[in-house]
Amino acid sequence: MSVFPAHGQSVEAEIPTANPGRPTVSTPATLTPIGYLQFENGTLYASDSQEFSRRASINQVTKFTVLPRLQLLALTEPFVHSTGNGNPDNRPGEVFAGLQGVLLEGQGRMPTVSMSYIRRLYESPAPEIDIGTSRQSALILISEDLLGFHFDVNGIVTEQADGTIRRAQIGQTLSISHPTGKFTLSGELWHFSQPLTAGNAVGSLFAVAYPVKPNLVVDAGLNHGWTSTSTKWEGFAGFTYVLPHRFWKAKGKSRDNDRSSSQ
Repeated sequence: MSVFPAHGQSVEAEIPTANPGRPTVSTPATLTPIGYLQFENGTLYASDSQEFSRRASINQVTKFTVLPRLQLLALTEPFVHSTGNGNPDNRPGEVFAGLQGVLLEGQGRMPTVSMSYIRRLYESPAPEIDIGTSRQSALILISEDLLGFHFDVNGIVTEQADGTIRRAQIGQTLSISHPTGKFTLSGELWHFSQPLTAGNAVGSLFAVAYPVKPNLVVDAGLNHGWTSTSTKWEGFAGFTYVLPHRFWKAKGKSRDNDRSSSQ
């Protein structure tokens, strides 16, 4: 989910505009401001899943756009507390790295289309939520503004593993957001196959975001799983922050926020 409309930004501008990818499952096809570090941090509480009765975690995503069409990603879960069969457990979560590239820059009624590849660097023994974990994943991402609403659509293919067994997981997400005053309200539907258990996880998510400053957006929301193999409830809250210091000097007119932020 993204919060702000795209605006050109002069070289003299000091505060970049955040382009949040949280709190929805969907990831926007548009990139973050070029040359700035963006941090997406949050907490997640989940209950009633196949692998645990309760799970609380801290999650963090760092994004860094190095070229107008290329963004680097790092995804971590520094801490996971879970309870299953009455036994509490504390573990570090998994670590991923990847990149996202823009294939088609959105203009007018043309959507922004991107592709992303993410690879797991560390596999955690902590229990997972209903969509499981993956060794690697590839995503096609589409973002567009239409009739005052912002749409993010993702198609996802991941590789899941259990010992020597390898299976392909298929996922689809649709997130729709709309500004209401200074707030942005979002609703999302998502589906992921569960190839290792022959199930399907399906859920709906509702969230609200508020821009404290152009480079700081706070958010909160709820997610509900609809199938017997889905995590029943998830609550989350967090923030997106863009470090207001560019790593290199812009040449000519800055393109930091050209199509890098959307409603």
